[in-house]
Amino acid sequence: MRAAVPDLRYAPAPESTAPVTIRDSYGLFIGGEWVASANAATFVTQNPATEEKLAEVAYAEAADVDRAVRSARRGYEKYWRKLRPSERAKYVYRIARALTERSREFAVLETMDGGKPIREARDFDVPQASAHFFYHAGWADKLAWAIPGTERARPLGVVGAIVPWNFPLLIATWKIAPALACGNTIVLKPAETTPLTALLLAQVCLEAELPPGVVNVITGDGRTGAALVEHPDVDKLSFTGSTEVGKAIRRATAGTSKRLSLELGGKSAFIVYDDAPLDQTIEGIVSGIYFNQGHVCCAGSRLLVQENVAADLIERLRARIATLRHGDPLDKNTDIGAINSKAQRDKIVELVQSGVEEGAVLVQADFMPPERGYWYPASFFTRVQPTYRIAREEIFGPVLSVMTFRTPDEAIERANNLPYGLSAGVWTSSGALGMYTAQRLQAGVVWCNTFNQFDPSSPFGGYKESGFGREGGLAGLRAYLET
Repeated sequence: MRAAVPDLRYAPAPESTAPVTIRDSYGLFIGGEWVASANAATFVTQNPATEEKLAEVAYAEAADVDRAVRSARRGYEKYWRKLRPSERAKYVYRIARALTERSREFAVLETMDGGKPIREARDFDVPQASAHFFYHAGWADKLAWAIPGTERARPLGVVGAIVPWNFPLLIATWKIAPALACGNTIVLKPAETTPLTALLLAQVCLEAELPPGVVNVITGDGRTGAALVEHPDVDKLSFTGSTEVGKAIRRATAGTSKRLSLELGGKSAFIVYDDAPLDQTIEGIVSGIYFNQGHVCCAGSRLLVQENVAADLIERLRARIATLRHGDPLDKNTDIGAINSKAQRDKIVELVQSGVEEGAVLVQADFMPPERGYWYPASFFTRVQPTYRIAREEIFGPVLSVMTFRTPDEAIERANNLPYGLSAGVWTSSGALGMYTAQRLQAGVVWCNTFNQFDPSSPFGGYKESGFGREGGLAGLRAYLET
């Protein structure tokens, strides 16, 4: 008599939304106060997993942007630049502690507003965000050691920061924490589809008794961001987002005195040599492309596999994506959550269709999406040619393009044969081969036998059309200082 096969399916494990209180409407955070926009305009932010309205949010027009920048200038001149660095550090530490103490609230809100799995928001986004504040608080009174050889490192003044929708809280902290630690004030503009954690962070700043105007948060769409870019009293701009918008910002700031740092798109290569441990490599691939539904600028979206192990690796990858759990982002078992918006889901569909039409073979996880929400299953393409759109354009979704190579030099040439240069990954059991490859890859970050490892003390940024400047580490600090 055969033994019964156990049921290994996961029971639902939904995270409670009780820690989160979402207001019906949110104003702009300017000068330490919540204020309405000049013409009382608003827009709606929704839960991408359910399409339900979460809140109405104030829409900042040019007059509001001007009000925020003037508030930041007053905060800089009246309070922040006059404080001793050790006193500034205390405020930054307060924010870090508040993020840690309210981590569950921030994680649940990030998942509801953005669609990412709660496990990722809980275990990655929020801990990394608080770590950035702790790290930069420690540097606030040590800037002379951060910039050796200078008599005194001085703040720049008013910083304008524009962040995307894929890591709205984390990338906001990448900009706010070093700006404050270096003595600058800031105007933050979050993405229009994911403003809620930035607004909760503004509330934390208010409760931390940060002087008025030191942190300002304005919400809106691309026109709001453009008004911030073009404002003449902004001393530095820090932008994370698409390459197209980054190019427009660089054109708009050409000929001005504004400092600029850009972290833009990517199409990162993930190189697998034939001596790599394949089971470990498969997990690296999953982390590289399916983390946050592929909504990652440094996602390992081009898999370059040495020819003699390609068939084995593809079969293992096919089996692995079949085990990924798609669905409710608030379920603690979920691996693949909701696509951030209908527009992004439609872009993924269009690019995948182009791959099919060009001759690539599509493999997808078996997933029946809910009736509402924006979804796309974990996918990968085989028989991809380097000229296909799916091999050259940033899809920003859970879609991987698999190609093969024969020699290390061929892999390096293919990896570098794109206008992007944000990150790359190398998998091999040979330290010499890993170093040989890493030193020749045109990428700001190269991970060896791992992927998507971040730390506040380690700089992150790209080359070519992936932008310039670094965030994190000493290089990130220097971007907010006049030396």
